[in-house]
Amino acid sequence: MTKNPQELAKERYARLSAAINLQTPDRVPVWGIGGDVVAEYGGITQKELTYDYEKSLGAIKKFNGDFQFDTAGAYIPGLDGRIFNIAFSGFDDISSSSTFITGPMHDVLNDKYYRYPGNEISENSSPQFTGGCFMEADEYDQLIKDPTGFIANTILPRACNNLSSPRQAMATWARYGMEIGRFYAALGQMGQITAEQGYASMPQGGAYTPLDLIGDFMRGINNTVLDIRRYPDKVKEATEALVEPILTYALSYKKLGFDFVMIPLHLNEYLSPKLYKEFYWGPLKKIILKLLDEGIKSQIFFEGHHEPHLETILELPKGWGIAYFEKTDILKAREVLKDNCCVAGGLPISLVIGGTPEKIDSYIKELFEKVKPNGGGFILAAGVSAAPRDTPVENLHAVIKAVEKYGWY
Repeated sequence: MTKNPQELAKERYARLSAAINLQTPDRVPVWGIGGDVVAEYGGITQKELTYDYEKSLGAIKKFNGDFQFDTAGAYIPGLDGRIFNIAFSGFDDISSSSTFITGPMHDVLNDKYYRYPGNEISENSSPQFTGGCFMEADEYDQLIKDPTGFIANTILPRACNNLSSPRQAMATWARYGMEIGRFYAALGQMGQITAEQGYASMPQGGAYTPLDLIGDFMRGINNTVLDIRRYPDKVKEATEALVEPILTYALSYKKLGFDFVMIPLHLNEYLSPKLYKEFYWGPLKKIILKLLDEGIKSQIFFEGHHEPHLETILELPKGWGIAYFEKTDILKAREVLKDNCCVAGGLPISLVIGGTPEKIDSYIKELFEKVKPNGGGFILAAGVSAAPRDTPVENLHAVIKAVEKYGWY
């Protein structure tokens, strides 16, 4: 019998919750895959998916209805805006609303962090985060003394053309607020659509790693890596100073009833184990543990290859959250972390893009034969959940079919 949306949502929620809590669900959950393929499948441009909420919602409804993963794969695109979260840290209603910068918000700010389709890039290109250097090496003391003030008053006016003068900034922030209102109204409609399609509501807030905040939004990646060598004490002080405003921002989601935050890692792959522990892991660990004390679990996206740092995760208490891996050997990660946390990943996006349904079926069958004997605590997820426009839709169907065929415990 066909399940109604409420039954489907309840079933999916139970499946995901069991895996997250290191229990054995009825079958392996599979996270949704979306990205540029959503626009292609919906018959619209990437610019329309990014800027036109009405058309975007139509494409999202069509895609999520036809590709029934355990979580919705399609959503309204936005790029990481954690620097804005920190600038508004302490103003909970604003800080929690600034995690994603959409195309219209980008236009209002006229910032230098992002490139959007139909604007700086072609209308069918993916939105891009470029980052940049907006802080001088001799300004670390200012960042350390007043992180939120320095970011709000110095970094953002340099990074956003429309914040360059006080009068212009007033108009820009007013327009930015209106765009946040439009975006969240669209998110409300999207939530209604996904609920009607049987997807469970498991909202996530956000947090960040201090060194990534410096590298992505303030000093640029290259300068930050060099600063670790040139000014190690200043960099350490700055990462410690950023812990409190990041936590203040992350905990604003608790007041909204959220149980999870998502933390993407960027510099983890580029640091030796020694530098990782010295400059990166300590502040991140503090953030994860404090959030856990407050009843909030973390979903950490370990970008790139994280094999050299796997053992550090065992310093966290059992059941702290979800370790989601992009390229890390998932069998090795699963073996190391099976009694510590839920592990997510294991599906190369290259296979989804360039493979065949037969290869996908065979790969998932073999993977499940190796991970299922260890019980629950595993979620199948693509290393990157955003697929390009030319992704064969039969491959997306093949992922879902293979999970249904081989994923039952």
